Amino acid sequence: MNDVKSVGGSIDLIVVGGGIIGAGVAWRAAAEGQRVVLVDPKPGSGASNVAGGMLAPISEAWPGEDRLFELSSAALKRWPSFAAELKELGHDPGLRTEGTLLVGVDAADKAELDRLATHLGTLGCKVEPLVGWEVRALEPSLGRRARVALAVPDDLAVDNRRATAAVLGAGRDAGVVHVARAATAVRPGEVDLADGSTLTAETAVIAAGAWSRYLHPALADVIRPLKGEILRLRARSGSLPPPTRTIRGLVQGHSVYLVPRDNGNLVLGATQYEAGFEDVPRAGGVRDLIVDAEQLMPGIADYALIEAGTGLRPGSPDNLPVMGWLEPGVLAMTGHSRNGILLSAISADVGLDLLHGKQPTIPLSLAVPASTERSA
Repeated sequence: MNDVKSVGGSIDLIVVGGGIIGAGVAWRAAAEGQRVVLVDPKPGSGASNVAGGMLAPISEAWPGEDRLFELSSAALKRWPSFAAELKELGHDPGLRTEGTLLVGVDAADKAELDRLATHLGTLGCKVEPLVGWEVRALEPSLGRRARVALAVPDDLAVDNRRATAAVLGAGRDAGVVHVARAATAVRPGEVDLADGSTLTAETAVIAAGAWSRYLHPALADVIRPLKGEILRLRARSGSLPPPTRTIRGLVQGHSVYLVPRDNGNLVLGATQYEAGFEDVPRAGGVRDLIVDAEQLMPGIADYALIEAGTGLRPGSPDNLPVMGWLEPGVLAMTGHSRNGILLSAISADVGLDLLHGKQPTIPLSLAVPASTERSA
């Protein structure tokens, strides 16, 4: 829907941002009977569209991020039922349960994996050390430089584009109305749009990813863009097939991941750096991803490169999402950084709890940075 005037009638809730987080809140609210408008020029085209789809809190559990690990682990446990619910509604998100291999190529990488294994042991996480021949027996497409690994069977993965489309589809079926406009400001009871019009509702949710910083003054110094480059490849006729598991590699200290998709497709990432709102891939970033991936999977050089994309992830001061009231009538659901797809399984429920004035199923202190708590 493009015409604001055609919305018609009263609106209970306006959700600004059509990525998987905003779409999830809109779906949950509409499913319980609220009249919901989703404001986004092109839903699903932002950071949710350019992601690896790894649901991997165990693989990413680094010391010092205990709160993020607790939150992410809760999301991981929720994902199977979340995916099943979407699938039952006719929108399969493409959940994969094969697990993850953390792979290293040299002694320094092995030392890093040993440190991670020790840390994961303190958290009670299940991992299995593997040597080179065991790694290649599990994933024959990996080369001889894959010398050590940790098998992480409990981490999952999902097709990010299918998952985002699934949540948007569930919301559409539940009655969510889409307004294809950009928002410029959010105030209690009002959302200003780029065409000069205004939508009114009792409550508005800001879920516009990195652009959330421009919609409310409380977010201006909290949310920032984190640029990441992603490549999408496809096995050609005669190529070795992609791995069946997610491969997270350490290549002489550099991080690279390979996430399989259906039909011989493969997602390769990930760079991450501060570059403002620059939204085009850099040649050096693309080169580094391919060079590092080729150390693990030599046959990747034979794959067709079908897309080089850039995502602007919404970063926060401590890598925790910003989920809370900024002021009466304005709820923030943003700042999910690299974990938006993972956290989408619980963020929608948290948002609905907050809209109803309930204590969320997770402690809110786990999800709201101190700077935002002070400004709320």
